[in-house]
Amino acid sequence: MDPLAIEVEIDDEAWLPALSLTEDESQALIGRAAQAALSAPRLTDVEGSAVVVLLTDNEAVQALNGRFRGQDKPTNVLSFPAPQNPEGHLGDIALALGVCAREADEQGKSLADHLCHLTVHGTLHLLGYDHETDAEAELMEGLERTLLAGLGVTDPYGAPAQDHVQS
Repeated sequence: MDPLAIEVEIDDEAWLPALSLTEDESQALIGRAAQAALSAPRLTDVEGSAVVVLLTDNEAVQALNGRFRGQDKPTNVLSFPAPQNPEGHLGDIALALGVCAREADEQGKSLADHLCHLTVHGTLHLLGYDHETDAEAELMEGLERTLLAGLGVTDPYGAPAQDHVQS
């Protein structure tokens, strides 16, 4: 894999009509969001810039969430940092269509904007960012706002009473 590659794997073809985008347009959208996040400072000693983004369904993400986080439910985005490796693979991100589409609808935003946000969010996790404490959440959310504004995406935390992104 090219060390600057953003690879998009579409496991659930329903993503494309839900986004109203072609496969190439979807890959470009995700690529821009991941590249924006990769421009952020790294908080941990991670190397590499290659990321795989999996667009899948709720069932697949639920299985991953159960296996790796002990939670038997789907979530919007999961991030899996890779160990140091000579290929430059930073890690993998998995997104669940059903959860993401429901959240976008509830939050009154397009699925494409929500996908950009979650791609940025997941990539920041690969760089060592987290939101377990208020200070971590404030830092990560501030960075997300800045990166998304550069992509033309409205502040995802602008509306009151939004839940934190789960990953």
